[in-house]
Amino acid sequence: TQVGDVLSQLTATDVWEVAQGVRAVGTEHVGWDWTSLRLHPDRVPAEQKEEATRRFQILGKVYAVLSDEKQRAVYDETGMVDEDAEALQDGRDWLEYWQLLFKVRAGRDIEEFKSTYKNSEEELADVKAAYMNFKGDMDRIMESVLCVDYTDEPRIREMIERAIDSGEVPSYKAFVKESKQKMMSRRKRAEKEAKEAKKTIDELGLGGENDLQALIKRRNKEREKEMDNFFSHLEAKYGNTAKKGEKKTSGKKRKAEGTA
Repeated sequence: TQVGDVLSQLTATDVWEVAQGVRAVGTEHVGWDWTSLRLHPDRVPAEQKEEATRRFQILGKVYAVLSDEKQRAVYDETGMVDEDAEALQDGRDWLEYWQLLFKVRAGRDIEEFKSTYKNSEEELADVKAAYMNFKGDMDRIMESVLCVDYTDEPRIREMIERAIDSGEVPSYKAFVKESKQKMMSRRKRAEKEAKEAKKTIDELGLGGENDLQALIKRRNKEREKEMDNFFSHLEAKYGNTAKKGEKKTSGKKRKAEGTA
């Protein structure tokens, strides 16, 4: 069974890649917590809730394999999953279990993981890999890189541009010729998703003010301002502001490869 089938049946052969290639699986399981919030059934419309619940339960079973040393050892050795194991029986209320798990792990652990992952060599490698995999499509890149939101886009773009300039990755047209309209659509979509995520956190009882959250909120506002400045810079750089007959100047030109 292929990796993509894991979310429809447990007998797949590569449990490690279920959560969109998350590398955070380990003693902290922070990456799984992050993924579980995105996939929680409460975040989908009523007509999709049944399917989302089933997928969420599968994710819970995958976690059971990874968090059980014996199950994990068997999988690492044989590539097989023992579906008869007690930890994987359907009697467990996976929604309740996962909600309790996330409640325990949310907050400081996730923020600590984000602080060590962001701007790390691991993140840089993930960004370059996503850029190559998706041929420069920033929609897909921003969806696949762990722990980023739309306010991180200027930083992610800068990382990719440096990699292009140094010759580490090719210059894809989808990236260097991306329209401002597409960028703005991505931002609006991300803002909507962020509001939905906040609503889910509140509904699950994961909110509550504390010094850490206040710090996070303040930092988010700072990053939103950076994002606004980023778009202003784009408009100034690429907007039709030159007078007729004037010759525009630009920085280093990048030869675009591939297709949009």
